[in-house]
Amino acid sequence: MGSYKLSASLEGHEDDVRVVGFPHPKFILSASRDATVRVWKLLSSPPPSFDGIINSHGHAFINSLAYIPPTGEFPEGLLISGGKDTIIEVRQPSKAPDDNAEALLLGHSNNVCCLDVDPSGELIVSGGWDGQARVWGVGKWECVGLLEGHEGSVWAVLAWSQEMIITGSADKLIRVFHPSGKLIRTIKGNTDVVRALCRLPADHPSGAQFASAGNDGLIRLWTLQGRQVGQLVGHESFIYSLASLPTGEIVSSGEDRTVRIWKNDQCIQTITHPAISVWSVAVCAKNGDIASGSSDRIVRIFSRDQARQADGEVLSKFEESVQSSAIPQQQVGDINKEQLPGPEFLQQKSGTKEGQVVMVKEYNGAITAHQWSTAANSWISVGTVVDAVGSSGRKREYQGKEYDYLFDVDIEDGKPPLKLPYNLSQDPYEAAKKFIQDNELPISYLEQVAAFIMSNTQGATIGAAAQQQEITPDAWGTEDRYRPGENDASAASVPPKRPKSLPQKTCLSIKQANLETIQKKIEDLNKELIVNNEKDISLNPADISTLHALVAILKKPPPPGSKPSATLTHGIELVIRLITMWPPAQRLPGLDLLRLLAAATPVITTYKNSSGDGILEILESSGVFEDKERSNNIMLAVRMFVNLFETGEGRTLAAEEFGKIHELAKTSASLTTNRNLQIALTTLLLNYSVQLTQKQGRPSDFEDRAIELLDTLATTIRTASDSEAIFRALVAAGTLLSLGDDVCLAAREVYGLGAAVGSAETKLNEPRIKSVGSEIRELLGT
Repeated sequence: MGSYKLSASLEGHEDDVRVVGFPHPKFILSASRDATVRVWKLLSSPPPSFDGIINSHGHAFINSLAYIPPTGEFPEGLLISGGKDTIIEVRQPSKAPDDNAEALLLGHSNNVCCLDVDPSGELIVSGGWDGQARVWGVGKWECVGLLEGHEGSVWAVLAWSQEMIITGSADKLIRVFHPSGKLIRTIKGNTDVVRALCRLPADHPSGAQFASAGNDGLIRLWTLQGRQVGQLVGHESFIYSLASLPTGEIVSSGEDRTVRIWKNDQCIQTITHPAISVWSVAVCAKNGDIASGSSDRIVRIFSRDQARQADGEVLSKFEESVQSSAIPQQQVGDINKEQLPGPEFLQQKSGTKEGQVVMVKEYNGAITAHQWSTAANSWISVGTVVDAVGSSGRKREYQGKEYDYLFDVDIEDGKPPLKLPYNLSQDPYEAAKKFIQDNELPISYLEQVAAFIMSNTQGATIGAAAQQQEITPDAWGTEDRYRPGENDASAASVPPKRPKSLPQKTCLSIKQANLETIQKKIEDLNKELIVNNEKDISLNPADISTLHALVAILKKPPPPGSKPSATLTHGIELVIRLITMWPPAQRLPGLDLLRLLAAATPVITTYKNSSGDGILEILESSGVFEDKERSNNIMLAVRMFVNLFETGEGRTLAAEEFGKIHELAKTSASLTTNRNLQIALTTLLLNYSVQLTQKQGRPSDFEDRAIELLDTLATTIRTASDSEAIFRALVAAGTLLSLGDDVCLAAREVYGLGAAVGSAETKLNEPRIKSVGSEIRELLGT
């Protein structure tokens, strides 16, 4: 059987291709960090030529795909996608991005990172960073099973049958469930995060029925009873994706830039890519071709069939691109250049296994990487090792300012790549804190981002150029790319003193949203109302036009002080209808628009309905705070309170209605397990704490209000389960302590804040918790 060679390269995505699908020889599916899903259709062959169309376009990266085969109702099948916006979209492949989806599946509270469809095509399974897997009924388009128990992100799901679902998680466990949610068994044995699962043919020579892989770089072969019967060793870093060929061979891809083909327990071919990461592989079951998606934004197809392989010129260009690619030194680890062999090694020594990589010191001092190919019986050049890009002595401009360093930060936990500017004159912790605040990231990233800055700038001095050959950074930040959550052992040995967190001086907001998705969801729900003959509360075409106009305003809010437009007023009235007249189960997108309006314009604070009720009275009378079964509705209502602090008028309203807002939020969020609601509540309490410490406009009863907040905060610190919520509650409480001795006395003697802090430190054992806890104890005098 021949080796795989490049068949075609499909270019069009504007960022990393995170996932690919290959359901039929005539079309390929892909999704990317550029927030698009593309369908690539075969136009002609040979040589293979494809045309790509955008099927879906959002504002957050998409990293999971699945495909439902054709049915009588949907002769093209259905394309399922999910990502950072937490919504799973079901669409027909030929539909345009502006067309309505067949269904939007809501339920996950964090990034949807994996999808699968069972062999019958009747069940969809999803997994996410919220630690849950969900089972959805095709046609019903609702959640029919919640698979709980993992203590980390669910990175992989395998819909084995209508009776069995397999999940893999960051908690290093594989779990087997019945679709109803009943746990069948837990499989242990992985030593690190499980990122990929795949089904194996019934006659696999190992006797295994499925495979798993992940951060330990190993592929493990399992029976459904949980017995490991094999292990494949060869990858040199994380494995991100697995697939099986019709022949029973396994295909894998990972952070070592390779796609590997495995037969029995041996790697028989390694395909190195001119990229940093090969995020995904997929196999066409009909012809055995392979598709890959990589960090260089390209979808590639590989085939064993010479009739489907690219011509010689295209193959040569691909090989040249691999040979000329730059490999960041951090990807290959520490290298002792003095002990590396010279280029003569490549002629004198053969490799010991397929895919083996050696480093060679060339005569000009460059370090090159070479990979052993058993098919060619020779070493193949796969790139040059370069130092991480840092300051070359030339300043880099960002948002009108110059910096010594400009890093790209790849937020694996729900954020697209972001720019991290840094000057050597800055304190790394202050730079990290500003980066986190500017991008509305969890404060839990602070230690890791600061450590990243220190480890990548250690030894540099102000105004001194790095003593290294200038390397041009690639436009997508692959050399400087960093992922919070990955440990960096090279952090500076003597870090600067960590800055104090108390008191907090600025209010926070929660404004991130996918407006197109919200708009589509409202339109889809409106169609359901019409179908169910509820036309008295449904939206008419004029209302839909108002909705579109409101979304346009929210995308580009009017400047402060501008006169409210009639369009904005009509839009607010429309949102009020959605959150008061629509059934409670369908109010979520309306509440989402309301919390965005609170941040975008002060008009929401002065709105009155025909009865003279303001927005708080309207919201309270809607019943949202009493409906504990719909905690996401409550969460968005509390987020609306949070966003009031974005405008002067909103802050005034929040101060005037402190008693009502505090009571509504505290009571409705009491003992909730919804982490987003916990964070919304503590962010609101933090904003009130900041407001009370600002002398200008401070109410005369500020100490009484501070003590009310301390009561809620102490309880929240003891009972909340989410670390981010607890941290914000601690910062809020510590900020209040700056108001004086009376507040400190109440916190210490009445509300037991010191004991609550100790409980949080024991429960979480995080550096940031201990740091702010130490500051609180100092203020308390304990």
